[in-house]
Amino acid sequence: MMTKVQLQEHEMPRSWYNLAADLPNPVPPPLGGDGQPIKPEQLAAVFPMNLIEQEVSGERWIDIPQEVLEILYRWRPSPLHRAYGLEKALKTPARIYYKNEGVSPAGSHKPNTAVPQAYYNKIAGIEKLTTETGAGQWGSALSFACSQFGLECKVFMVRSSYEHKPYRKHLMQTWGGKCVPSPSTQTKAGRDILAAHPDSPGSLGIAISEAVEEAVSDPSGKTKYALGSVLNHVMLHQTLIGLEAKKQLAIFGEKKVDQIIACAGGGSNFAGLSFPFLADKMAGADIEIIPVEPSSCPSLTRGKYSYDLGDVAGMTPYLPMYTLGHSFIPHAMHAGGLRYHGMAPLVSQALREGLLNPSAVPQLECFKAAVLFARSEY
Repeated sequence: MMTKVQLQEHEMPRSWYNLAADLPNPVPPPLGGDGQPIKPEQLAAVFPMNLIEQEVSGERWIDIPQEVLEILYRWRPSPLHRAYGLEKALKTPARIYYKNEGVSPAGSHKPNTAVPQAYYNKIAGIEKLTTETGAGQWGSALSFACSQFGLECKVFMVRSSYEHKPYRKHLMQTWGGKCVPSPSTQTKAGRDILAAHPDSPGSLGIAISEAVEEAVSDPSGKTKYALGSVLNHVMLHQTLIGLEAKKQLAIFGEKKVDQIIACAGGGSNFAGLSFPFLADKMAGADIEIIPVEPSSCPSLTRGKYSYDLGDVAGMTPYLPMYTLGHSFIPHAMHAGGLRYHGMAPLVSQALREGLLNPSAVPQLECFKAAVLFARSEY
């Protein structure tokens, strides 16, 4: 009985898949404060031009640099498991598989994009990256990636998670990252929030404001901002997950996929698994694709599709997305990384095209299911 498929390094994809090339309708462009489309060069204060080129690319396949592959090889390709124990516990005739992204150094899918982002910043001459993090997965992933390329890393962590998840902070520090709770007194955005709400639990929108502010205020131009979700180039880097899964399912002998299910906060995890299968769905395959989000932060199921800011202080462009409003601050739930008010524009466009069937689930129901999974599989 085969329980998992582990591809060899030479079987890992050599290119990322860009969903933007195949969507029936293009994603509307980001807008500036004047309501006009943002030009690529206007993003240069925040991102290096090589990542901006990926952000706006319409190419279907984008090659992965060898320097990036050599670091990804440390844990990739990640295994695909057949969940025999869970199937038995559920008494289901379905064959259930799960992609194990927990084998990365940071314990999540986030290094899939942290490593290329650090690489592209390094070759562009950047010396420091700033970012935000919710539960700490992205902050620890970027700290790891920066340590591989000799970059300084500063992370603004959502305060409620900073206080409840100290070990993620220790991971960041181990890899040389500096982690501060957000809102903080180190930026104008943070000070303004604290003046109005001294006990603010924070949000990803606030932490993004602080990280962007610190990046653009560096007069040397050697500091840039890195985002762990939402943007097109982040979705692009994560597609390794689904590209590998397609090869692994074939080795298991599966000729057809019925459902793809993944959790969705800002969109990177969901995009990583689902986008390569969305290509099949758009080509005529009968696949149900389900992004699952927390009912306490339900951008896809209860949000409004519109242009909205990506952060609280208005440091970012207006993005076309399903959103709860950039000032929305959810309850201090345990899934800190799923507390973002909006959804990635590419994921949002896929929903507008009728390609997705989103679902929102309460926290305690998720915990109950997680315990069942842990007892039957781990």
